[in-house]
Amino acid sequence: MPSFPLCRLPLSLLLIATLGLAACRMGEPDGVAPDALAEAAQDPAPQDTPAQQAERGDGAVSTGPLAVPAPASRDGMPTDWPVSKVVSGKAWISCQAEYNTEEGDGTPLESLAFFSVVDALSPCQKGGVLRLRYQGKIAADFTDLVSRVADIAGRMDIHKRILDLDSAGGQVEDAIKAGDAIGASGWTIWVREGSVCHSACVFVLGAGDNRMISGKVGVHRIIRMSSTATTRAELNEELRGVYDRVKDYLSRNGVAVAVADLMMTVPNRRLRLLSKDELQEYGLDGTNAAQDDLDRLQLMRRCGGDFVMRRDAFMRSFDSTCKKAGAGLDDMQACGLELRTQFGFPDAKCPADSPLSEFDRMADSDDAPVVLPESAGAVP
Repeated sequence: MPSFPLCRLPLSLLLIATLGLAACRMGEPDGVAPDALAEAAQDPAPQDTPAQQAERGDGAVSTGPLAVPAPASRDGMPTDWPVSKVVSGKAWISCQAEYNTEEGDGTPLESLAFFSVVDALSPCQKGGVLRLRYQGKIAADFTDLVSRVADIAGRMDIHKRILDLDSAGGQVEDAIKAGDAIGASGWTIWVREGSVCHSACVFVLGAGDNRMISGKVGVHRIIRMSSTATTRAELNEELRGVYDRVKDYLSRNGVAVAVADLMMTVPNRRLRLLSKDELQEYGLDGTNAAQDDLDRLQLMRRCGGDFVMRRDAFMRSFDSTCKKAGAGLDDMQACGLELRTQFGFPDAKCPADSPLSEFDRMADSDDAPVVLPESAGAVP
């Protein structure tokens, strides 16, 4: 069972008070929000497994216009959300980082109505940790899913977010939109053992602040379904526009643009699995380099250069002292908690930014979250 590097440096998120939500919901049928009732009559489409999607070869489909859209805004979403449901896959919400507990994958989430998402995330508010498990195709409803969950998590001050992902891909344009939403809202993306992240899913993976990979990651060529090309030259011209957008997206997320070049060479009916070394070389595993630079700049402005130096020294010491092959999760956490005192943490000025600050927040609770410093990799 892997451990998770969830201690991300907090960004300035838009936090909107939610204290009046319960009062706004008086008079509703028990446990049912009015916008959820509007969706109740819709039957969900039959679900394919990621393996079936991969076999069908529909993992990286492009149908959108060639004009490059602007990245997702960091502003908060309105509360008047259009009706939406999870129909391209299945989603669950858990307040535990691990899935091998009694809670498992958590509570199913189908309706993406405002109060449905509020209800699903409310139990996670106390611990400040949520895990969104998604299994299925990357499509517009997946973008709605991650955007709306992140929005409510921000309002509830839930800053430790894990996207537990299992997908054979889908729409390229939707993957980029979802990735921009993820990049603006602070997620660790986990491809756990037995799960896959293929084709367009790789764009989602690249957007995470941290990426933890125990499953299989693979790429292949993008299919331009809306193409009117009749020659290779015409098709290549259309695809150049798509790949230029993909390269721009990869670059701003700290991922090597060589990933796009590699995709071009693999027929869409085949799959090129990436090795552990390739994942690290391409910037798809571990800490997101672009986000790490931004975090360090913000942290230095907020807490000072001495704090950053001590934090970096702690991370290096944690890797060499606590992160040992075969070490159990509890042992690694205990080692980290003991080690941080040697570096002056928790810091008096910036306690919330100190390593393993989640344990300070939960000091009076029995529900301490399972977290490790952001440099800690997956441990089999």
